[in-house]
Amino acid sequence: MSNITLEKTIKETIVRELQNYFDSELNVELGQFDGEFLLDFIIEKVGPAVYNQGIADARAVLERRIQSIDEDLYAIEK
Repeated sequence: MSNITLEKTIKETIVRELQNYFDSELNVELGQFDGEFLLDFIIEKVGPAVYNQGIADARAVLERRIQSIDEDLYAIEK
């Protein structure tokens, strides 16, 4: 797996969400730098597990589709 890199606008949106969460739920003001640092930490620590789950989910969908295509091919076989 390569490093997880987010587009700038996506990263900015997530940082704002983190800032809003910290403010409303924890009564903590999270600055821009701290928000970006926290997001980078979360991506580093949690990102690989989320990425791997996404790959596993995609693999399962692909396997079901391949099985369906295989069944269709057997059905038209003469």
